[in-house]
This record gives sequence, structure tokens and C-alpha cells, in this order.
Amino acid sequence: MILTATHCVSSAPTCPTRKHSRRNHVLSKLNPLSNIDNSEATSKADEGRRRRCECFNLYNELVPYGEAWAWQKSIVEKKKALVQENRDYSDTVILLQHHPVYTLGTGSSKEYLNFDIKDPPYDVYRTERGGEVTYHGPGQLVMYPIINLRYHKMDLHWYLRALEEVVIRVLFSTFSIKASRLEGFTGVWVGDQKLAAIGVRVSQWITYHGLALNVTTDLTPFQQIVPCGIRNRQVGSMKGFLGEFLSSSRCGTADTLHSDDCQLIDIAYNSLIKEFAEVFQLELYHKPISTLELVKEEPSSSHFGKLIFER
Repeated sequence: MILTATHCVSSAPTCPTRKHSRRNHVLSKLNPLSNIDNSEATSKADEGRRRRCECFNLYNELVPYGEAWAWQKSIVEKKKALVQENRDYSDTVILLQHHPVYTLGTGSSKEYLNFDIKDPPYDVYRTERGGEVTYHGPGQLVMYPIINLRYHKMDLHWYLRALEEVVIRVLFSTFSIKASRLEGFTGVWVGDQKLAAIGVRVSQWITYHGLALNVTTDLTPFQQIVPCGIRNRQVGSMKGFLGEFLSSSRCGTADTLHSDDCQLIDIAYNSLIKEFAEVFQLELYHKPISTLELVKEEPSSSHFGKLIFER
């Protein structure tokens, strides 16, 4: 069985080693989680009854879309084999950012592209996820959960609502941004602006693709498409909603603005991984991406997963 669902996403800049400044307290006030160690993302009191989840954390790096996609598909194939052997003991989650890229879902229409497909501003991929065209780029936290719904709830709608719940909790508990669902649409909204897009593929009850949260994303590339095929709604970012608060503390230099973005991404990441573990009742184990061995894919005539045009 293969299921798809609506998807839309975007990404954030890499942040080199940071220097602490007198202004660091401004962003840290937003969330006491900003300085937690990743290993504290789950409650020790619940560890005995939580399912294990391997976490590949590249949230502070820009990863080519094709490379991250290959990781996901490889993990899915491994999990399918483990299911057959009754040895699927853990879920997986990958966190990262992407280099600028446009992706289209299974039924995406080119009418939602505001550029010549033969001369795109960025690479364009056709994917096997559900939904229409979206943009990924620096400033966005992307989370790819690869989980076996047999150990959670075998219900695609429940899974989508659970991913939305993760983001809604992050925005409210950490940033005091009151977000909500919008009837008839998938994703997380603040007013008429979409801050987080969600789209998944489910194969034999194993999920991949996932969610993307616009943190400090440059929204300009979204003007080159009709995001998710929705013409009468806008795309927003956390930075946009927090802009007035942040600007009141800035000294106005480029270094300061970059530092603010980096800290905001750090805080959002810590909250995102914590709420993900809580909503899905998972115990996270962090692993380096170097430990991931890719499964060689069989040749396929499918047009999914292919780079349509390279910039």
C-alpha cells in the first residue's frame, strides 16, 4: 500500500561557530529550551515505554535535496526488510536545511510555476510525495520522520494532524505565536499565512518526506510559484512575526542580523525536536550521518525522484 498526502516546504542559512554577545539574552528569553542538550529532548521518566528513534541531526547544514532524498529512500527500504524479519525496533528522523530548490508532487501542475521550466531559477525535482509545487531554501528547518505507523496509529490523517500538532506546540509554547490548522488544507497557519508545510509519502505504513518550518526563510523565491497551488493565501515565516520584537534589540550591523537568525534557528530546532519526541512518544538517539549506509536502488522507469532541470 502506498499513500500520499499534501506537501509544501522551505529552509535556513548555515551558522558558523558563534560568539556570545551581550544581546544573546534577547532570543534566549523566547525559550528556556534554547540551551538544552539534545539528549534531554525526551523525558527520562518516560524512557521505559517510548519507542526508540534514531536522529540524524544536520539542522545547521545546507544539504542538497537529491542527497537527502536518497537517504530517506534508503532508510525506507531497510525498514521494509526489517519488518519482514520482525526486527524493526526503531524509527528515524532527519533534520536539515536545503540548498534552494523547487519540488513538485505526484500530481503537481506546471501551471503553478511562474517561470519557464526550461530555464528555472533553481533546480527542479519531480517527487513521489503528494501535493503541489513548493520551495526549499536557507532559513527553513526541514524534518523528515521515517516512522513505522504500525507502532503508532495506522491512520494517515492522524499522522498529518500529529505533525501539525508538533509545529503548533513549538510556535505557541516557545514563541507565543498562536497558530492553527485551516479547514481543507494541510499545514500550520497564522492568520492567512502558512508558516509550516507538511507532505508525506507512506509505503507499507512507513512514512517519509515530512514537514518544513519557515524560520528565517527568504520568502522571495515563493513568488516564482503558487505555493501548494493555493492562490489566495500567503507564505510567512517566524522571523516575520517576531520581527518587531527582534528589531527593537538590534544594533543594525550585518553580523548582528546573522547572529539573530542563527539563534532563532537554534531555538526553533530545540523546541521542534522536543515536541516531536513528545507528540510521538519517542526516545531519541543521535547518530552521525556517516553511519548511514545507502541501499542501492533498482533501476526504475518512474519519473519520480528525478531532477527535471538543473540550474
